[in-house]
Amino acid sequence: MRHDDEEPLSGGNVSDSVVRVGDTVRRPAGPWTPAVHALLAHLHEVGFGAAPRPLGIDDQGREVLTFMPGDVVWPDRFSLMEPARQLARVARLIRDFHDAVQDFAPPPNAQWQALIPAEGSDMIAPNHLAPWNLVVSGEARWAFIDWDTAGPGSRLWDVAYAIHGFIPLSAHPDWQSPDAADRLRVFVDAYGLAESERRRLVPML
Repeated sequence: MRHDDEEPLSGGNVSDSVVRVGDTVRRPAGPWTPAVHALLAHLHEVGFGAAPRPLGIDDQGREVLTFMPGDVVWPDRFSLMEPARQLARVARLIRDFHDAVQDFAPPPNAQWQALIPAEGSDMIAPNHLAPWNLVVSGEARWAFIDWDTAGPGSRLWDVAYAIHGFIPLSAHPDWQSPDAADRLRVFVDAYGLAESERRRLVPML
């Protein structure tokens, strides 16, 4: 049953049945929700604020998260990613997440929702870092949303997925970037990939 104060939300990778209630977001929960909430709680505990904070489950069985104000970058605001400094900021934000998650210990019997099997399992990764999941609120606050597909993955696979969306690398002629090589260099430099990691990254792209 929908309440009058519920505002349907669009944007993100999955927005069906996602609503805003005040300063919170309510969305369908699943077997993966306890593990995802543990991950998000850990991120905030170690100072990574570019993700929603988990607030539990409501009386309708939906997960409750803090609302992240701003605009979803894809597709209407992708021009925000055109300056090199903005692309570099995304890469550094992803690096900050990867550093923050290194000490995360998933809860016992954690279940994850892996929509796209990732290559590697050396960390718990979002497995979906892309412009359709990036919310930008001016210069002040950027945040990633839609963490329900988090699960085992690797730094390089996560970086490769992000590069496809943020450069972008696309077979569609409308989304091919003439300066893709330069943008790719900006991204990996800002992230801080070592030379050996760059060589391993290429086959993933």
